[in-house]
Amino acid sequence: MSPAIALAFLPLVVTLLVRYRHYFRLLVRTVLLRSLRDCLSGLRIEERAFSYVLTHALPGDPGHILTTLDHWSSRCEYLSHMGPVKGQILMRLVEEKAPACVLELGTYCGYSTLLIARALPPGGRLLTVERDPRTAAVAEKLIRLAGFDEHMVELIVGSSEDVIPCLRTQYQLSRADLVLLAHRPRCYLRDLQLLEAHALLPAGATVLADHVLFPGAPRFLQYAKSCGRYRCRLHHTGLPDFPAIKDGIAQLTYAGPG
Repeated sequence: MSPAIALAFLPLVVTLLVRYRHYFRLLVRTVLLRSLRDCLSGLRIEERAFSYVLTHALPGDPGHILTTLDHWSSRCEYLSHMGPVKGQILMRLVEEKAPACVLELGTYCGYSTLLIARALPPGGRLLTVERDPRTAAVAEKLIRLAGFDEHMVELIVGSSEDVIPCLRTQYQLSRADLVLLAHRPRCYLRDLQLLEAHALLPAGATVLADHVLFPGAPRFLQYAKSCGRYRCRLHHTGLPDFPAIKDGIAQLTYAGPG
């Protein structure tokens, strides 16, 4: 390419960099820098985050552990977790609904698990599912460090597609009063329909879905709005540390099989 042609494209490149600068920063932090640190340390980001929590957070204090994770994500390495803004929405909804049993699909590092567990009513139970064994091991340690035992918070290792059909028989879950979808947005619709097919959603159940705008779950939202079995509301937020990148939590209220 000649210098003249390169110069002709320069304004376009600059415009794109300025317009999408937040996405470029996110790409650098979540892909390039993370991959480099993974190679150099031999640890995954959630393992490095847990090491930071061990040396900076108070055991048995879930609030302090959550604040420590937020600090580490904003000052050290971007964790791609739920973050404090969405976290407040989640805790408020759990407190309002007071579910006897909560199902979380996508434990990741355990951040949203701690939020739910803190807000559960007395005697409430949380089942959380994580497909990656190495990530699940970190989350398990974080949950126990926060002071929640296996009777209150049970972590299941496996894919949601395999676990959901076994919830009633293997894990004694007959109904989920509140469900949090926080794993892979492309799996939200499949797993919602699995929950329906296995009659795990009672009438009035709440289904919350994170990341429905970024990276997005359009088929899930379309189904929820058009099938006639849900009342839908969208809580608009931004990504943690990237408020210019718009995201949201979908709140569905199940009316029953109809």
